[in-house]
Amino acid sequence: MDLPDDNLEKMLGAVFEGLRRVREESGPELRAREIGIVTNVSTGIAKVSGLPGAGYEELLKFPKGLYGIAFNIDEKEIGVILLGDYSALNAGDEVERTGRVVDVPVGDALLGRAIHPLGHPLDDKGPPGAAKRLPISREAPEILDRAPVDTPLQTGIKAIDALVPVGRGQRELILGDRQTGKTAIAVDTILHQKGENVICIYCAIGQRASSVAKVVSTLRENGAMEYTTVVITEGDDPPGLIYIAPYAATSIAEYFMENGRDVLIVYDDLTRHAWAYRELSLLLRRPPGREAYPGDIFYIHSRLLERATHLREEKGGGSLTALPIIETEEQNISAYIPTNLISITDGQIYLSPRLFELGMLPAIDIGKSVSRVGGKAQLPVYQEVAGDLKLSYSQFEELETFARFGTRMDEHTKKTIEYGRRIRECLKQPQFQPIPLPEQVGVLLALTQHLFDSVPLQKVKAAEKAVRQEMQQLPGKLRESLFSDKKLSEENREEILERAKKALKPYQKNNQTEEQS
Repeated sequence: MDLPDDNLEKMLGAVFEGLRRVREESGPELRAREIGIVTNVSTGIAKVSGLPGAGYEELLKFPKGLYGIAFNIDEKEIGVILLGDYSALNAGDEVERTGRVVDVPVGDALLGRAIHPLGHPLDDKGPPGAAKRLPISREAPEILDRAPVDTPLQTGIKAIDALVPVGRGQRELILGDRQTGKTAIAVDTILHQKGENVICIYCAIGQRASSVAKVVSTLRENGAMEYTTVVITEGDDPPGLIYIAPYAATSIAEYFMENGRDVLIVYDDLTRHAWAYRELSLLLRRPPGREAYPGDIFYIHSRLLERATHLREEKGGGSLTALPIIETEEQNISAYIPTNLISITDGQIYLSPRLFELGMLPAIDIGKSVSRVGGKAQLPVYQEVAGDLKLSYSQFEELETFARFGTRMDEHTKKTIEYGRRIRECLKQPQFQPIPLPEQVGVLLALTQHLFDSVPLQKVKAAEKAVRQEMQQLPGKLRESLFSDKKLSEENREEILERAKKALKPYQKNNQTEEQS
């Protein structure tokens, strides 16, 4: 007997609903599982067969809680990047698909924490209680969702804020030889964000444990861990973990950005990230290119840094500012990885080992450093007080080279050199002591108005300190005006100059120039 179409439809619907409930109530044991076999294990990678449905970058589960990422999807086998201790993994072990990609916990619960790229705690505070997780690989915001970079991110470092400004949403590369102070600049910038409503993410990529411990200790001692998350991989970690670390840190940062917050992320450093990716690629038999790096080495960094941006107000108005760090060899900024990063970022801060050896700290080479956003991401007050400081300093550096040969100089050249020496002295700054904006403005204005010219060179640091102390006494209304989007009024300018002259008076000498040997 044929059933009416409507009754048949009801019966089939009831059957399918029953099957769905049985599947849900019975748990995962009745669900289909796709299991493969490990055919080969090498340093940080494994070869797997028998997973025809696995997708690119899918998370695969190995015995004893080990996970890996499907990276090479070949016809007969899969090349897997291992994300943990693989010493107990052997050929013949089972491997199972998870049906998901690598993700990381995100949220306010991660502030003040030091974590592993997979979200495991590396401090003594227990697992982070984050309710949400995000994939580590995410698409960068659309071009139409981005807003211009127009708000400064103060670093507290005079040479940067005045001459190489960084804006919220910008990508500013920090590069230089080993032990020239690259990490110190990034840490100073994080310390200066206290009270600025900026969330900070510090990502240590393949660093020595002692170096990371020192950075975390500095942040904790200065109260910066309250608004900072530290994502850590050490040099002896598997290359797979080092490779995913910056992507995991960026997903944590994006959560805050998408919720309308301003975020600063430091990648320390991408040289080691490139080394880890090169190691994995060579082990997976990918074709090597220049300097043995794979052909997509540019892509892995561009897709990372493209995620840093300033979102439009309709999208929440948050921003993600990136400070990637790169280590150069023998001051060679035209090497493969540095040139890749220079072309991706919006400017660079170059640290010179020559300046470092001369005690010019931070050792920023003003001539080779640039911000492609420039004055658009700088408070108007800086454009007035800094003036032609960069040009004057560059001229001084050229003239100083000739002066070393005992060249006879005219009076104008002597004044240019003396002025440049005082610029250099005033741009020096102790580590982990970021300087507030009003104090920077006072020093820079006094410098550009040549008030330091009559101060003996050996007394410039003491004189600068006196000016900074005097700027701390500025009236509240005047201090607030320095942070506005309006130019410095003539009245305020005169008051700052008068206070600077008062502070410098005990250090000045009668004649206006100082004889130098």
